[in-house]
Amino acid sequence: RSALPAAQNGQPATIEVLIPDFRGSRAALDTVLDAAPDIINHNVETPPAHYPRIRPQADYAQSLELLARVRAAGAIAKSGLMVGLGETDDEVRATLADLAATGCHIATIGQYMRPSRNHPPVERYVHPDVFDGYAAHGHALGIPHVFSAPLVRSSYNARAAYDALQQLRGQ
Repeated sequence: RSALPAAQNGQPATIEVLIPDFRGSRAALDTVLDAAPDIINHNVETPPAHYPRIRPQADYAQSLELLARVRAAGAIAKSGLMVGLGETDDEVRATLADLAATGCHIATIGQYMRPSRNHPPVERYVHPDVFDGYAAHGHALGIPHVFSAPLVRSSYNARAAYDALQQLRGQ
């Protein structure tokens, strides 16, 4: 990895890829794993009850299987979800439990912001204290890094999480 460009802080750049579920294709995921990116991110986006409305083209169980396969391959698995799309706090906590069960290393939770009138409206704005509760719950479930706040996005603090995980692994 010495051929990678240096990040602004002088450390080598890390590579995080954001991938689809590949419709369950093991060969497609193996291609990504063979490229050995530092972090493999696949966002579940929302609790499963909201998939028909928010992610009709996706399959929640398939997403969880993909994340488990990433972890089983020894790669760093990351996922994220948005809140404010009609989910309950219990559904968010259950989604975090599902992510923990896959061995997910990093989870991000942020407030959904409607990008255009063609997208679903925001159904609620989640209080920052609730985001703190999501993070505490994720940590209690064994997810090493949970970034949860209104403005958190999928790549939030990616480098810091990667460096911390490397330290845990003794690298």
